[in-house]
Amino acid sequence: MEIPLPPVPEIFDILLQKEVRLCVTLLNYLFTIFIKKIFNSLFHTTLISQKPFISVIISTYNAEAWLEKVLWGYQQQTYRNFEVVIADDGSDAATKHSIAKLKKTLDFPIQHVWHPDNGFQKTIILNKAIKKAKGSYLVFSDGDCIPRKDFLAVHNANKTEGRFLSGGYFMLPMSISKTISPQHIIQQQCFDLNWLKSEGLSSSFKNNKISASVFLAKILNAVTPTKPTWNGHNASAYKKDILAVNGFDERMQYGGEDREMGERLMHNNVYGKQIRYSAICIHLDHARGYVNAVAWQKNNSIRKETALQRSTWTPFGIVKVNAS
Repeated sequence: MEIPLPPVPEIFDILLQKEVRLCVTLLNYLFTIFIKKIFNSLFHTTLISQKPFISVIISTYNAEAWLEKVLWGYQQQTYRNFEVVIADDGSDAATKHSIAKLKKTLDFPIQHVWHPDNGFQKTIILNKAIKKAKGSYLVFSDGDCIPRKDFLAVHNANKTEGRFLSGGYFMLPMSISKTISPQHIIQQQCFDLNWLKSEGLSSSFKNNKISASVFLAKILNAVTPTKPTWNGHNASAYKKDILAVNGFDERMQYGGEDREMGERLMHNNVYGKQIRYSAICIHLDHARGYVNAVAWQKNNSIRKETALQRSTWTPFGIVKVNAS
């Protein structure tokens, strides 16, 4: 038995209705995408144009490959109201070009503060970066420390008036440091203990730094015998508190230069709070050609003087009044 077909005009009507419905569906889909893109663009512009609450000050010197990995770490942050201020202690043009390239990809504002190379002058460039920072809260780290995605969220959640935050780092061997790619950072594999072990990481109690749960991290922060000192690779404070002690002592080179400022903060009743097991960053390996015994001896003398006088201010800091 044959099924009668509808008249030819009706077939065209059915096909036309289907095409119309298909077009309407497609137009709705394209319109939705268009609206989302406009919203995301406006939202992104708002984030970039608003004054950041946190300024992340990152020191670097001729280590653009490591710096790129670090900046990819900040791209993954769950806390978004921040800028990065790169305190560049005289790197060559390769670092400048690397930053310029990354600015086109990363969606947070970056300031590049640079001065000519004159040996290890980290304290000087850090003070320049502090002055340039737009945020009222400052997080300090280094250009070889990749932050976990909750790094800034932890600093923001733990900030307290009259306190500075003291974090640590998880040291990686050179082999793993070189292996880590932007994709490993985006997927957070470089903070996964199983992945790190598969790349050759040895077992150690220190592995708790990156594997501890939120609850265990709080316990470890409370019971650790390590004092909450100012550590340049992972520390934070309100900008007003750092300005109140006049920033870093610019006479100091490598060796305790960050600790000395923290000691002045404590003399000024701004005490450390331990977050070494909560605010996680992994430290990429590198050579340390800037270490020398003369600088250590000079720095130790300055720190002894700071401790003896319970100094809260250095005349060799951001403000140079009466310095000699």
